[in-house]
Order: sequence, then structure tokens, then C-alpha cells
Amino acid sequence: MKAFVGTGHGSPKDAVAQATQGLSAPQAILFMAPYDMAGEVAALLMAAYPDTPSIGTIGTKLVNGQVSDTNVAVLGLFEDAKTSLGVIEHISACPVACAGEIERRISQVSPGRDDTVCIEYCTGAEEKLVTTFTACFEKKGIKLAGGTVFGVPDGKKPVVAYNGRLYEDACVYAIIKNTTGKVRVYKENIYEKQSAQSHFATRVDVSRKALMELDGRPAAEVYSKELGVPRDKIVDNVLVNPMGRAVGDQVFISSMMGMEPDGTLVNYKRINKNDCIYFLSLGDYKETEQRTREQIKSEMPRISLVLSVDCIYRYLLYEKEGYFNTYAKDMASLGKHMGVVGGGEQYNNQHVNQTMVCAVFE
Repeated sequence: MKAFVGTGHGSPKDAVAQATQGLSAPQAILFMAPYDMAGEVAALLMAAYPDTPSIGTIGTKLVNGQVSDTNVAVLGLFEDAKTSLGVIEHISACPVACAGEIERRISQVSPGRDDTVCIEYCTGAEEKLVTTFTACFEKKGIKLAGGTVFGVPDGKKPVVAYNGRLYEDACVYAIIKNTTGKVRVYKENIYEKQSAQSHFATRVDVSRKALMELDGRPAAEVYSKELGVPRDKIVDNVLVNPMGRAVGDQVFISSMMGMEPDGTLVNYKRINKNDCIYFLSLGDYKETEQRTREQIKSEMPRISLVLSVDCIYRYLLYEKEGYFNTYAKDMASLGKHMGVVGGGEQYNNQHVNQTMVCAVFE
């Protein structure tokens, strides 16, 4: 599948001009920009390519081995990618109201079971979104890979872009069918179960993503006792020992964001009552990264494009370890690569934290 990836820096006008130099007649555009430039970049792209639908997000970018907080990155897709792009507004209320529109866009690309993916960027309400997308995609075999925006200045609201405009409380998405080969999505977890000991969520408040009790006891008390971490250090320990929700033989990470006086742990990923929960520990992330790349190469020997989302907590961990730039270059070794650091990740029918998700195109 043919793909164009460009970057630019400076003013929005200069950055867009540099990032699109050589980009001719794209069928669809995906872009990433700093928060304070996103609106102007969206408008400039729409003016330069008025007949081309586009979506955009904000945040730190990984483009062909380079990491930047200030650059603009642009992806152009062409006629060998059948695409349909859309926006879902008011996602905190009722995104399922857009199911009919999503179904219409699916029909426009005539998806196959191993050649179509949805790339999405959202401002929140991830569980509602994933449920909506799953209802539309699962029966068609369409995969999902996406991320929640991160990098919003204090006091500002998160935004995403669609066809030249910024939207709050929204999700933008691109359904992409690769007509020249397959598409696969991957999820990478650099954490492993601390022990075989499992726990059950016995009291939760899903509206706040709050885990109140595990096994009938305050969640913080159970965490502290098993891991030997003082209660006041639990949230600070999230890079080393997050929690994981077991679904079948997979574990999906839920990161702690705060603790309340009664021992309630408030998380970025919702935990439901009766969920099976494990405490996780950081594994050998460099070895895990190598295994992931080897798996991707073995399953997708002719890679034309990789689109990825990395959690901000992975970024913070790798930056602390002096590894993130090396990681970005290793991802680029797979092929043409454009990624963003997000505040949460969506993978098929799950919203996750502290994870890398990616879509790989032949």
C-alpha cells in the first residue's frame, strides 16, 4: 500500500508546507500537530487539499525514528487504500447514536476480514466508543487501533480535528481498506503478572473509573499488602506495578491515577464489578520490544506502513531509562512509521493503559 509521510517545523504555514512537499492527490490525510497549532494546521490542510478528507490529533510524535513535541506530521494515503473518514460528536453522551453513520462508512470501503482497520483518535469516553465500534466492526472483521489525546495544556479542553475543524468531546476515525495486502493490529504489554494471585473487584463506581474494593477489602489495602508498597506511594508506583484486568488469557492494563482516603483507587481504565484483577510488574521491556518486532516481521514480511499509539506512561518510563529515542528508531526499522503518544489506547474491543497498539499494513 502506497503511503506518504512528511514532517515540518516552524510556523503552522511553514510546517504544513514542509510536511506536504511532494504530496500529490491523496485520497485521505491523517495528521499530528502540537495543541496550539492543531486548528491552523487542520485549516491549512483543508485549504491545500479541499477534496481530501482528513483527521488529526495532538501530542508527541514518532516519525521514521525521530521524536518531536513541536513538529507537524502528515500521512497521505492514495488510491490503493479505500478510505472513509468520519467524526463522532458528543461522545460522553451517546456515541452509539452514530452507529448508522459508521455502518454507512463501512459499506463505502467494502471491507474484507483481514484487510481493513479503523484508526481513531478521541478526547475520552473510551469504553462507550469501543462498545459502539465493536458492535459495528466485529461482524465484518474490521480491526481497531486508536488513542486518546494527550498533551493538552492546563485549563484547555482536549480536541481532535476533522476536515479542517477542531472538535471537543469527539472521536475522529478513518476506516482504511488495504487493497494490496493485509492489515494486522498488535498490542504490546511490557508488564507481567506479579504472581498467580488474582483478586475480584467487589465494589466499583464505573462512572468515576473507581475501584473501591478487591475481595471485599479496600483496594489500596490489598495492593499495599501484596506488593509491600506503602499506601501513600501506590499511585507513584504505577510505572512499576500497575493493575491488569484479565479477559480470557489476556491481561489489559488499568493505570492508577489517584487514591481516595478510604482506599479507593481511581483509574484511567474502567474496572467493572466481578472483574478478575492481577497486580503486574515491569518485565524486561527491551526483550519484549524485540519479540514484538520479530513477531510483526514474521507475520508481515512486506510492511508498507506502521501507525502506532504509545501510552504516556510508557513514554515517561522510557524517557527515564534513556530508551525512548532508541525505541523510536527500532520501530522505524519495521518500515515507514508514524506514531503518537496518547493518554490511553484502544485495541479491538478493549480500552487499555500503559500499552502500545499499532496497525501494520502490507
